[in-house]
Amino acid sequence: MATTRQLTQRLSRRGVLKGGAALGMGSAALGMVPAWANPWGQTGRYPRGEEVGPAVSLAVRRETQRIAGREAHPITLNGTSPGPLVRLREGDDAVLRVTNLLDEPTSIHWHGLLLPPGMDGVPGVSFAGIAPGETFTYRFPVRQNGTYWYHSHSGLQEQLGHAGPLIIDAAEPEPFRYDREHVLLLTDWSFEEPATLFRHLKTGEGYYNFQQRTLGDFFDDVARQGLAETWASRGMWGRMRMSSRDIADVTGSTYTYLMNGHAPADNWTALFVPGETQRLRIINGSAMSYFDVRIPGLTMTVVAADGQPVQPVPVDEFRIAVAETYDVLVTPNDDVAYTLFAESMDRSGYARGTLAPRLGMQAAIPPPRQIADRGMEAMGAHAGMAGMAGMAGMDHSQMAGMGDSQMAGMDHSQMAGMDHSQMAGMGDSQMAGMGDSQMAGMDHSQMAGMDHSQMAGMDHSQMAGMGDSQMAGMDHSQMAGMGGSASLTDASSGGGLPAGAAQPGSRLDQPGIGFTPGERRVLVYRDLKAFRPWPDRRPPGRELELHLTGNMERYMWSFDGKKFSEVSGPIHFQKDERLRLILVNTTMMEHPIHLHGMWMELENGAGELIPRKHTLNVKPGERLSALITADAEGSWAFHCHLLYHMDAGMFRVVKVA
Repeated sequence: MATTRQLTQRLSRRGVLKGGAALGMGSAALGMVPAWANPWGQTGRYPRGEEVGPAVSLAVRRETQRIAGREAHPITLNGTSPGPLVRLREGDDAVLRVTNLLDEPTSIHWHGLLLPPGMDGVPGVSFAGIAPGETFTYRFPVRQNGTYWYHSHSGLQEQLGHAGPLIIDAAEPEPFRYDREHVLLLTDWSFEEPATLFRHLKTGEGYYNFQQRTLGDFFDDVARQGLAETWASRGMWGRMRMSSRDIADVTGSTYTYLMNGHAPADNWTALFVPGETQRLRIINGSAMSYFDVRIPGLTMTVVAADGQPVQPVPVDEFRIAVAETYDVLVTPNDDVAYTLFAESMDRSGYARGTLAPRLGMQAAIPPPRQIADRGMEAMGAHAGMAGMAGMAGMDHSQMAGMGDSQMAGMDHSQMAGMDHSQMAGMGDSQMAGMGDSQMAGMDHSQMAGMDHSQMAGMDHSQMAGMGDSQMAGMDHSQMAGMGGSASLTDASSGGGLPAGAAQPGSRLDQPGIGFTPGERRVLVYRDLKAFRPWPDRRPPGRELELHLTGNMERYMWSFDGKKFSEVSGPIHFQKDERLRLILVNTTMMEHPIHLHGMWMELENGAGELIPRKHTLNVKPGERLSALITADAEGSWAFHCHLLYHMDAGMFRVVKVA
């Protein structure tokens, strides 16, 4: 079988001529479109569309272009938005010159790459940024291969199209074979300025949510589950001042979802020849949007996650969080078109392309699925623990330091499903004021200032006098994320789990909200297994637990209740130490957490084959963990990759020394 490079060279004349004849138009008629986004995949028709290393030059401007048929003013790189594909080769020394032609500072972060901290591209952390009119040269050895991307780390420029794909060809043969590849970059574009979007979110967290529940939904719920349960559920969400349909902060009411810069009506088309195996490199380069990706009629085989090869997993659909990448193989055998469908998680819109043997073909677009409602699983508790409902959505930033003694008098009568009679050994001194008869009717809305971020998941093994043996009958595995306070602990004390073990409370076998069970095979994190064990097999020497905290109503986001502007210093990693990072999501929203400069090895139960990732999606109420080898000396960004969450404070600096 020919290599990808050989096939690309072979197609460079025949494929281009054939494609040009089918198009019936020249490059000028198509406008400024990157070569990797044109209908014939990798060709040389647009020399500025693909920048091949090791030496690459990029010019950053703001220009007028048309997006979705309307005049827009995005940030461009070498005249395109999204930017050109930057292609490097493993083992080379990259020299990337970036010239800033904007009237404000800019930067480029090479997402997922292992490189010196001064080349990472985060202003204020690792370098000063690129001033208007200046050129900055990034120089670093290319030490990996796979599918990555690049984007601005300055202000809100990423929302303006300042992003592009980054592909690193392997020095050695990869563990899978294919005939042709296509790059699919998913983005979300708004004709509103990013600062306006952010201001609207600060004004009201539901500003862009036009899919709220209606009176008709209420009566449907009553018919399905009864008046009492429906009324209790509505009251629960009312007390939280939230909606069960707060799925995405920014929706299709302002976003146009793009595939390779093309709106759904453009019918961007990727060429295939029946019987060929296609490699689709799929990148979520959006600012705020999760996508559920499928190709109706075709099975996709996942072969890489975040640029790292994994053992093949056949799926019908997968969810891709912001900043993640997945490589899949597909083999269309029929002479028909297939729809590449990327539906937003909140079902408010989609990006779409076509996989077809001839230009102009298209397949049916799947009907939109109904928006789902968040349930108790989003609170990290068992579905029966209804009393916990009043705790979600509260201002976790003000709740630091709450101990058991401060929880006296809490209304646990609302925590339906918890059999207090089985909590033997919990005397009055341990449950002061918490008798069932005394807890009825407690108003959770008056519990301001309580540190619910520390209650998420309630690790009962750390609650004095309340050992597991005293709490028989409680399903701890369902109480996701309920760990102790954020702290550093010594794994050698026996409190840590074995390397590679799935963490209690994680939902790694669940794809997330919005999927109908059994409808199709959906990728979950537990499916991911590395192709081979990673070199560092040491057990972790300590644990670091961080809580993902926030307040939807005030649109404040943080780690451990503190915004970046409120923290006193960086998180410290010891050079070359092995540690376990535990992430506990105490909020009602998903968070894609990204660590710069180092891999996170997701503990998903795969033993020595746990997968490496640069971005971990943490579902609402979920607790998950990853092993880290702190081998990258310097200061590194660590943040939620939802752009407005990061800008609102969910950002820290990790210092390795």
